[in-house]
Amino acid sequence: MLFQPELEAQSEDERETMQRERLHALLPRFGVDPDTALTDAPFTVKSQLRDAYPFGLLQVPLEQTVRVHASSGTRGKPTIVAYTRADLDVFADVCARSIAAAGGTPDDVLHVAYGYGLFTGGLGLHYGGERLGATVVPASGGNTALQLQLLEDLRAVGLCCTPSFALLLAERAGGRNIHLRYGVFGAEPWSEAMREKLESAWGIDACDIYGLSEVMGPGVAAECREGKGALHVFDDHFLPEIVDPESGEPTDGLGELVLTTLTKEALPVLRYRTGDITQFVDGACACGRTHRRIARFSGRVDDMLIVRGVNVFPSEIEEVILEHPALGGQYAIVIDRRAAMTNLEVRCELERSGEPDAIAANVQQRLEERLRVRTDVVVLPPGTLPRQEIGKAKRVWDRVDERDPLLSA
Repeated sequence: MLFQPELEAQSEDERETMQRERLHALLPRFGVDPDTALTDAPFTVKSQLRDAYPFGLLQVPLEQTVRVHASSGTRGKPTIVAYTRADLDVFADVCARSIAAAGGTPDDVLHVAYGYGLFTGGLGLHYGGERLGATVVPASGGNTALQLQLLEDLRAVGLCCTPSFALLLAERAGGRNIHLRYGVFGAEPWSEAMREKLESAWGIDACDIYGLSEVMGPGVAAECREGKGALHVFDDHFLPEIVDPESGEPTDGLGELVLTTLTKEALPVLRYRTGDITQFVDGACACGRTHRRIARFSGRVDDMLIVRGVNVFPSEIEEVILEHPALGGQYAIVIDRRAAMTNLEVRCELERSGEPDAIAANVQQRLEERLRVRTDVVVLPPGTLPRQEIGKAKRVWDRVDERDPLLSA
């Protein structure tokens, strides 16, 4: 189902004309000549938004805004973003498109278990579900027992939350009579192996949704159920580029996603460097959407781990863990910095009883073949690792002394 077929299935010429007109109107707002090629315009980086805290980059009077959201602020002050009423209309539209792409319809009960509040996820998908016409259950995060009861009693067919929380719900669902049909999962990176776990556990179509508060929130791009593995960037609102992370020059291969907001009023961004690593995917999609597509993300520029001189993305480790038939979906990556040479330790859990030593040896071999770096693997009994019910799952832990970082989790 296409929520806005007249826009989602536009011809290439129609969309290029729309993008050109919107970009021509946007550039002067940044003091850039409207005839300047986009690749000649300056980049925007997150530090500029943080340095302008709270409203230094606002491009409309504050009284014209109707809502603010914020990033997590884990590295200092949060990044504050503001929205006009028109911005919220666009936000609801692109989230409605995302839900529809995963298989959502106006007749559905939609369970939203993203956090509500300053985080954009809960309210973004909430208003997207309402815009689609669905009946929305604003469950927010945490309290798995209540979440499962609501899923069963209210007969939700759609679930919106982080993939790690969806896996935790599945782990604790027991014999409940829950009949989900699709899931819209985002806010943290997740692998194809995680998709297989979620689809097998729930019997659903599990689709990725992408966004970031500096650009809008969720709904910048989304997978469709017909073309999993690539996300449609809603490029009538968000114009994508892929650049080399070091040089900033356009690249046809794997690189950093850069986004320009074509319609945002309160806080538009020009060539915003997201830090997310992907590449364009060519060819038509079976769903009929004609937006530019990007591959699912390989990781983030700043999430890449350097272990003994080797670049390692946590998503590579997740792929190996979740593909193993004897292991469950929980894992932790411990970067041990106690010695001169950094050591990589991976802890994971059995899905059910088994031979942990033999499985650990097998997983270690698979990881070392994949990563090309020495890896210590610890296989634990089911339910051993800490679970996180609220927010993004923490997968990477630093160890700098004799204390085990997971024991305080």
